[in-house]
Amino acid sequence: MTSTSQPGLDIEVIQQKIQQESAFVDRLLAEVGRVIVGQRTMVERLLIALLADGHVLMEGVPGLAKTLTVRTLADAIDTTFRRLQFTPDLLPADLVGTLVFDPKDQEFKTKKGPIFANIILADEINRSPAKVQSALLEAMQEHQVTIGESSFPLDDPFLVLATQNPIEQEGTYPLPEAQVDRFMLKLVVGYPTGDDELEIMRRQSVGRSTQVKPVVSPDEILRARRAVEMVYMDPQVERYIVALILATRDPGAHGLTDLTDLIAFGASPRATINLARTARAHAFLQGRAFVTPDDVRSMAMDVLRHRVLLTYEAEAEEVEPDEVITRVLDSVEVP
Repeated sequence: MTSTSQPGLDIEVIQQKIQQESAFVDRLLAEVGRVIVGQRTMVERLLIALLADGHVLMEGVPGLAKTLTVRTLADAIDTTFRRLQFTPDLLPADLVGTLVFDPKDQEFKTKKGPIFANIILADEINRSPAKVQSALLEAMQEHQVTIGESSFPLDDPFLVLATQNPIEQEGTYPLPEAQVDRFMLKLVVGYPTGDDELEIMRRQSVGRSTQVKPVVSPDEILRARRAVEMVYMDPQVERYIVALILATRDPGAHGLTDLTDLIAFGASPRATINLARTARAHAFLQGRAFVTPDDVRSMAMDVLRHRVLLTYEAEAEEVEPDEVITRVLDSVEVP
């Protein structure tokens, strides 16, 4: 059995490579756990996005440690981090930079903006107008920024983690579908459990903040990405991924006739690519050299929930994308 990504390598060789390159994972999760209580799924999904070279949109009510989690993860990696608070008066130049005239040399010089960092936290991204959101698009998709007539590449790894508040929509600018599709994952962050909430209260009552130290280098992340690409995916699993995506586009052809009037647009080809990449990263975190259907099912909700667009009829019936995706997962045959 050989890998579709690396012909000629058998599973044993890939397994050894994964064990070697995933050694940092437990170290990183332990360091983040010194500050973040619970939210294990959110932390793992952020790590999967980092390994799969994708961006994450996080949605949740205020106070769920979204910002703190991103900052802590960035602090645990020996890399650069910038937090950008998106506001209605933010300008594209505030994000990417601009040309500044130097009277001494009588010429314009490039002043780079805060986007030139490895990990970017775009806090409340839907608080800024379309011009600012579109300025972020080039960086997310092309890993470069254009200032004036020059384009500047961004350093690897480059990860945009954006947050938005689902309950306070006054004064917000909804993200265009084209930009939402650029995010590899959309996470819905929930409340902590009772035990976790008790631990949070006890930690905060002490009044001392825990300092996180870098335990992972950018080079380790980049080597891990190459190992993720080597993870074997059987053709049956590949066809399973394609079947899931096709079922969101033409549910009637897959025995889901009751969803035909609820889905306006199914998932894009970018969903197929990202589901395969994140499934490989999920297997990598489990220490496996091959992808199983469970890896695909584990990532499907976060990959698809922002890509399956529902009709007005679905909204009238208060049907959520998660319900539709659950129906698809329950109906498509698992290999």
